Amino acid sequence: MKYQNDIDKMNTNRNLFLMSLPIFVELLLQLLVGNVDQMMVSRVSQPSVAAIVNANQIMNLVIIVLSMASTAVTVILSQYLGAQDEKNASRTCMVSLVLIGGVSLAATILVFAGHTPLYRAIHVPEEVFDEASLYLLIVGAFILVQGLYLTFSAMIRAFAMVKEVMIISVIMNAMNIVGNAILINGWFGMPQLGAVGAAISTDISKLVGLALMIGMFFKSRRVKMGMSYLRPFPVQILKNLCLLAIPTGVESFSYNLSQMMILGIVNSFGTLVTVTKGYCTIFANIDYVYAMAIATATQIVLGYLIGARRLNDIQKRVNATLKVAIAACVGMAVLMCLGGKYIFLIFTDNPEIIALGRRILVIEIVLEIGRAVNIVMTKCLIAVGDVLTPTTVGITFQWVVAAAGSWLLGSKLGWGLEGVWIAMAADECVRGLIYAVHFKKERWKKNFKGVKTEAELGEA
Repeated sequence: MKYQNDIDKMNTNRNLFLMSLPIFVELLLQLLVGNVDQMMVSRVSQPSVAAIVNANQIMNLVIIVLSMASTAVTVILSQYLGAQDEKNASRTCMVSLVLIGGVSLAATILVFAGHTPLYRAIHVPEEVFDEASLYLLIVGAFILVQGLYLTFSAMIRAFAMVKEVMIISVIMNAMNIVGNAILINGWFGMPQLGAVGAAISTDISKLVGLALMIGMFFKSRRVKMGMSYLRPFPVQILKNLCLLAIPTGVESFSYNLSQMMILGIVNSFGTLVTVTKGYCTIFANIDYVYAMAIATATQIVLGYLIGARRLNDIQKRVNATLKVAIAACVGMAVLMCLGGKYIFLIFTDNPEIIALGRRILVIEIVLEIGRAVNIVMTKCLIAVGDVLTPTTVGITFQWVVAAAGSWLLGSKLGWGLEGVWIAMAADECVRGLIYAVHFKKERWKKNFKGVKTEAELGEA
């Protein structure tokens, strides 16, 4: 009874809000790692901003794939914790380290071997090509550190220790900002390294963040760890992780590939437009980061509900989360739009960038309606084991609507960056609507066919 009361407490609006706040701070800081580099480098060199924008487009491919794998860890681990299955919880932690460690090493090799043809494919301007390459290689050398950091944070988050993850993120990002200030600007006798200094600072802060995350994980003592949990190797757990991680990873990889194609279109408009896109992307990250936070908190709660066989509580929880996410995304987008003239001055006083950016922020309001629904429904569909829908729908619309639409409206019809943003808004809105309607039909319940709900167990 006490255990069920704990889940009741977790499944309240108040608790979800309290869980989402530390996740919000953590995700905001995580998203701003690369963006902080852009903000601080912008005071030294605008071309260096374009170099970081292009390098981060490739790094985003890697980070998103690693994030999807870590999301699978949170989903599977929270279900075992919800079912009070400590042995399989320990096995999940060990298998996840093996899985994401291997993926990280493979990604490192791909970045080092393939970054040049990728840069050529997205038409990186020659004046920033070398700097973008050097930035990417320095950051790419620490992909394994990034992967392990995301894995340990995913496991700690599944324990509902969201505040602890937030504290570590604050420390890590504070170090990154201080390191940027020193290495970018050449303070305290250091050379002025620009974008390269930002990359070095990012690596150092990630390494410190990983060390703190590992220390926090073992201090928590929520699950036991050891090689014995890999003997015999838990193939079924690996399979479950892959069944979630691979389709969602493919969808996210596809999304970022489509974004790279879109960036290639934007690069053809000139460096000034690329820089504007970079700044607008920073503001967009801020717009939707709380939706990511509450969706992540909801995903954890759904895992516990599934583990406890309380399937009938899921739709109500998802509906409540949707309302909050839409309000947060649209509210932030409106504030950004109203204050556009001033927020762009944080980065630049170029009137052309400011004028173009303010027009983009108007379109961003519509885009955030769809993105809020998209974020919540994607995470909830994954939580209930439906990875096929977001994968197939996502890949189709990312290319047919977002990428092709950007080419048609932005390049072919000459609408420029505004056309690109309209195409991306259409993609987000249509996908979000499809996911919401599909989830409401509750076809995902077939994934738990034969599993008795809490009510059915009571009747028995």
